[in-house]
Formats: sequence, structure tokens, C-alpha cells
Amino acid sequence: MDLHNYLGYLIISILTITSPGAAILLAINNSMKYDLRAVVFSSLGNILGLFLLSLVAMFGVGVLIKTSDMFFWILKIIGAIYLIYLGVKHMISGHKEFHLSQTNEHIRNYNPKKVFIKGFLVAATNPKPILFFTAIFPLFLSTNHPVVLQFFIMTFTFMVISFVSLMTYGLISKHAKAWFFDEKSLEWFYKISGAVFVLMGIGMLFIKK
Repeated sequence: MDLHNYLGYLIISILTITSPGAAILLAINNSMKYDLRAVVFSSLGNILGLFLLSLVAMFGVGVLIKTSDMFFWILKIIGAIYLIYLGVKHMISGHKEFHLSQTNEHIRNYNPKKVFIKGFLVAATNPKPILFFTAIFPLFLSTNHPVVLQFFIMTFTFMVISFVSLMTYGLISKHAKAWFFDEKSLEWFYKISGAVFVLMGIGMLFIKK
């Protein structure tokens, strides 16, 4: 594909992905609650969700979302409900489920499959990536090169940047764990992060096509 177009797409992707969102907040939570291995699982789930959304967009469902108010609203509501559910769960029982210990015993108390699925659902129930793929891709596709090949190059670029971004946030938050040895600080962390999830869910209802 055209190098100039790819570099432009790369810059926009980095700016879009690294801005705080539900996936990043989930990565931070997993790093705080478990370890970087959990962040790997949730990040893999997230990029798998992104890949499937890119395929969905590629096969025309993205056009359906852009043209059908009902389908768009259904997807928004599902995504909003899931984020609000995560937020409420964090606020109510997050700090009770997680008691950071010097021995790191909590690390063994999570199911990698569940962490993976949660990361996948955070991506898959969000209509914003589909709109990104359907709206941004056409702006950078070159008619002088195979469209399908360009699509997959841009999709995998997006996935790699997403994975690196999530792992970076997870690594940074891992080094901030010492602050959370205090039970009160831990409780406030989960209340605030849970509230952010809820706000993201509510905000998703106001996404426009």
C-alpha cells in the first residue's frame, strides 16, 4: 500500500488507541488485581474482538450500522449495559475480591479464560471500532493496490498498536501497586474505576453515527 497513506493511518491509529478508554481501564485493573499475565490474556481478547469487528465492517455490517438506526441502537445498548455492569461490579465488590498481599497469592486466583473473554467483550460490544474501521479505512485505501491486502495490513497494524498500548498501561500500573497496599486506597481505586466504567457505558448511549 502507499507509504504516505500508511503513515497517516498509523498516526491516527496511535492517537485513537492510546487515548483512555474501556480497554485501557480494564488492562490497568487486571494489572492491579492480578499481574501482567492477566493483562496479556485480556489484551489478546481485546485484539481478537477488534479483528472480528474489522471483518464485520469489511463484510458490510458496518454499512448496516451506519444506515440502520435500530441496529446501531441495539449495539450501543448492549455495549453500554456491559460497561455499566463491569462498573457496578467494581464499585460494589472489586476491593473485596482483591486484597493485595506481599506474597502475591492473589495472582493464582483468576481464570485466564474469563479474563480473556472479558477483554473480548469490552471490544466486541463497542460500536466505536466498527465505525472507525468503516469510516477511517476508506480514507487511506489506495486504488493502486489490492484493497483486501491493505485492509488486513491496516487491521493488524491496529491490533499490534492496541496490544502494545494495553501492555504499556498494564506495566505502568504494575509499578504503582505499592500505593494500593493501603486498604482505603484500594477501595477508592475500585470505586473510581468502577464509576468511570459506568460513565463510559452511559456515554456510549450518546455516540452518534
